[in-house]
Amino acid sequence: MPASILEEVGHLLGAALTQDTTTRLSCPSCGSAHVAQVLGDNGGISYVCTACGHSWS
Repeated sequence: MPASILEEVGHLLGAALTQDTTTRLSCPSCGSAHVAQVLGDNGGISYVCTACGHSWS
């Protein structure tokens, strides 16, 4: 158990930063990292590049 709340917050922030960089998507069309996750027509998850408009699932 952490000795202080600051230790716990530091641990959580470190994990969040690590996860954020490992889960980044890039557009298969233009390579941009400006990708939005959207709900697809049948409830599935799709992605849209906000730079070039390309969409994929």
